[in-house]
Amino acid sequence: MPKIIDLTRTLANIPENFPELFKPLARILFPEINYVNHDAGAKIMMQIFNCNEKALPEGKGWAEEDISISSHLGTHVDAPWHYGPVNEHTKYPYIDEIPLEDLYMNACVLDFTDLCGSGALIDIDKLNLAFAKIDLDPQAITSPMAVLINTGASLVAMTEFKYHNYPGLDFDSASYLAQAGFKIIGTDATGIDRPFLQMAQDFHKTQDKKHIWGAHFALQGQDIYILQQLTNLKSVPPKNFKIACFPLKFKNASAAPARIVAFVD
Repeated sequence: MPKIIDLTRTLANIPENFPELFKPLARILFPEINYVNHDAGAKIMMQIFNCNEKALPEGKGWAEEDISISSHLGTHVDAPWHYGPVNEHTKYPYIDEIPLEDLYMNACVLDFTDLCGSGALIDIDKLNLAFAKIDLDPQAITSPMAVLINTGASLVAMTEFKYHNYPGLDFDSASYLAQAGFKIIGTDATGIDRPFLQMAQDFHKTQDKKHIWGAHFALQGQDIYILQQLTNLKSVPPKNFKIACFPLKFKNASAAPARIVAFVD
């Protein structure tokens, strides 16, 4: 039986010391969890069963949670609908329309932890150097494969600026991975693109629209899926393992949180 490694980030309420600058992103990083304890659960059960607390074990009921989330919360899968609506030939699929067979495949990990906190661009040259380090030729892929980018962000507290200044892809480097045959592109960072601040600065400096969400827009019109906010990538080998990334089945949604795991022989 293969070893199962969890690549999914644990979700909790927003910490009190989360930086004000990044609070607009809090909805995709933290859920709103209202914990209903056993005392509150007892009140609910007494209403349902029309009984008093003496009918319950030690007067206690069930525990549950009320949770408010974004479809892009935490470790999640982006559907093609997220980065483009329709073209002249087809409608891009929603998250509930992705075949499960497309979400289980061989995977590799590229190490860019040396760029953690830099906001640097992972260009094609950097990709090829990382592929060479794991002895994988991206031009020799013969079956669908996932490429996971380890930026080191998952090892940094989300209350630190460094976590939010992750390295990322652009239009050209994302296109390169798509053309090579990668069906899934994942990262442990908040997104596969560079941080929004970095992209905005580059756009206003050059007026080149390729700097606006380029890595996502590069995948328009292709059944390629994005995984974001992965964790524990240091625990998997650089290649020769499988991942499964099955999202919640939200109807007509652009994304959904998923329990993503690696299977290592």
